[in-house]
Amino acid sequence: MHTQSDVQQTKVLIVGGGITGLSTALFLARSGIRPSLVERHSSTALQPQARAFNPRSMEIYRALGLEPAIRARTSILADFPEMIGADTLTGQERFRVDILTQVRPPATLSPTDWAMIDQDELERVVRADAENNGADIRFGTELISFDATPDGITALVRDLASGAERQIHADYLVAADGNRAGIRTQLGIGAEGPGELINAASFVFDADLGAALRDRRFLLGYFDQPTKGTALVPGREFGRWSLGIPFSAETGRSAADFTEQRCLELARRAIGDPHLDLTLVPLMAGSNQKVATTRIGGWVADRYRTGRIFFVGDAAHVVPPTGSFGANTGIADAANLAWKLAAVLKGQAGQSLLDSYQDERRPVAFVTLDQAMQRLQGRHSGTGDDAATIDDLTMILGYRYRSAAIHSETSTPDEPVEDPRHPSGRPGVRAPHLWLRQDETTLSTLDLFDGTFTLLLGAAGSEWRAAAETVSAATDLDLGVYHIGTDFDDIDDRFHLAYGITDTGASLIRPDGFVAWRATDLPAQPGHELRLALTGLLAREDTRV
Repeated sequence: MHTQSDVQQTKVLIVGGGITGLSTALFLARSGIRPSLVERHSSTALQPQARAFNPRSMEIYRALGLEPAIRARTSILADFPEMIGADTLTGQERFRVDILTQVRPPATLSPTDWAMIDQDELERVVRADAENNGADIRFGTELISFDATPDGITALVRDLASGAERQIHADYLVAADGNRAGIRTQLGIGAEGPGELINAASFVFDADLGAALRDRRFLLGYFDQPTKGTALVPGREFGRWSLGIPFSAETGRSAADFTEQRCLELARRAIGDPHLDLTLVPLMAGSNQKVATTRIGGWVADRYRTGRIFFVGDAAHVVPPTGSFGANTGIADAANLAWKLAAVLKGQAGQSLLDSYQDERRPVAFVTLDQAMQRLQGRHSGTGDDAATIDDLTMILGYRYRSAAIHSETSTPDEPVEDPRHPSGRPGVRAPHLWLRQDETTLSTLDLFDGTFTLLLGAAGSEWRAAAETVSAATDLDLGVYHIGTDFDDIDDRFHLAYGITDTGASLIRPDGFVAWRATDLPAQPGHELRLALTGLLAREDTRV
């Protein structure tokens, strides 16, 4: 029997310690909310999993000062820029694409680039910073049960090493428990989409593939042998490889069919060398397991929220791995949800702000799923990613939000994306990147978005500064104010065009780096308009002026 004093109290309980759960913990901790996280595995990932993190994810981490630590752990795949497709590794290629060149943003589009870092390495960086900022992270701890009421969540968790159980009471629960979505499933919330597409077996092996490689370097090879969709990826060490093989009549109909001997035979077929000398390697230290199975599919949860419980990452949406959208979409979920939870918990926003999480992120998941499916079909048919209807940089940096937390303009197009190479600055899109200079320092506009609301002013918009100070004091909201042209030089003279304002206008940026509202020029009562905008998008009741 647990007494009230035995129950651990926390503002937010996160279930799941993958990159999405850890990022949620990090973003909350950086916002001044100390979350608790439980993860049943004893450590962060032991296998690389995702191998590339896109520029939007890196912009988010860069704003927290984590980019140097992430870049310091760049994987060997940074030197293997190509994706190839063929019947076998030794066979004639159907296509060869330099993926990084194809999806790398120019310096005019983003201040950063893809990070070729293995997911397990990124998780260590994110976990360490989250803990340094106060997050309580417990690995080797599983969720046993939970009880949701209008007043909060009471969860029972167990330490797997000691068997000790304890209760945790949280104001909110964030389910980051992966694609099996145990919490969402338990709550009876379904999903829609094409569903399970492929079951695949994967294993790691050591082999000298020098002759078959023919001096080629690639980060991903798609082969038709032993079955269409077979994927070969270089491991962390030279001479180590990971092979993923879909279940089929030729390879095996269940996980049990992938014996060690069978895996050796299938690997030789994929390479195209029946006499290849290779050795299977255990999947993790201290384990004898050499073969893992996974399901590749596509679906989006019917709901992203029920009461005080939210779903993020693979618990909310699953997409095929083509396009490297999966983990990156989860990081963006975390960035979107965390600032809203923090604002509500601090009393800065009304409860209905939290509804905007689903309103914004669920449509993005559907577009992402559609694009991942197009790329999957293209790679399996031999055309690569060329058939996709939205290019990578637009998908990564150009998706649009619509919700009560965005003051959308009547002129906003219906399309779910906007080409970020030609930014409009409209509310609902990522705030455009521009290079600025202050004294001898060069920085991006994105570097100004440090987790609070930010107001960017035009060259002749000095009247906004006093208005912003008044509104900040009246609403008890931190509001960063930067006068482009006075506080910072606009190096390329693009600010007014990119943000769609005149030299007396202002653009309000949310803590997650998205444009929330703008005034194209100076209104008669700038303080009145700014306060209405802030209190409206935060669902506050103090809309009086």
